[in-house]
Amino acid sequence: MRRLITMILAVALCQQVLAQDEQKLTAEQVLAEMDSPTFVPTVKVSKVLHEGDSIQYMEMNNVYVYPQLTFKNKKQAESYMRLVKNVKKVLPIAKEARQILIETTEYLETLPTEKAKEEHIKRVEDDIFRTYKPKMKKLTYSQGKLLIKLIDRECHSTGYDMIKAFMGPLRAGFWQVFAWGFGASLKKEYDAKGVDRLTERVVLMVEAGQI
Repeated sequence: MRRLITMILAVALCQQVLAQDEQKLTAEQVLAEMDSPTFVPTVKVSKVLHEGDSIQYMEMNNVYVYPQLTFKNKKQAESYMRLVKNVKKVLPIAKEARQILIETTEYLETLPTEKAKEEHIKRVEDDIFRTYKPKMKKLTYSQGKLLIKLIDRECHSTGYDMIKAFMGPLRAGFWQVFAWGFGASLKKEYDAKGVDRLTERVVLMVEAGQI
């Protein structure tokens, strides 16, 4: 099943060859993007019966509070704003990939034969290429690399492991060398508490609708 996610990764990697130039945005444009939430905060209102009384309550998104960021210079501030913009661009795609994996896995369990499963996987793969190839063409080089990391975050498996499991070590090695040639790596795991901690901070706040 994870071959489905591999196909998305492959398209993202191929796109890095075609889109190596970063789009230049003004600070005002980036701030406007940050003020438009990718995930809208939700409030669920319900009630519970407690000792004969009906008590109303509300469920809200998590609210994250971090120390205020300080930047040494304008370049560092622009780098952070660009990270926010890129997360808001590719995080929805990574979450869609996770949902495709879950739904397809569940449906495959209902199919009686391996042939039926392979036919369904092929249909889903074709639909993924048709749906996501236009989106991948619009990604920049750094957005493609970030997408690889966020798919690892959402699916709990590196791109290399996915390809190796479903296409074999030779194909996995080929894609790893290809990615390495463009400054990426399919073997790198998403490290929320280490090198990716700033990205994780942004991701959590984007998910909560705070930025």
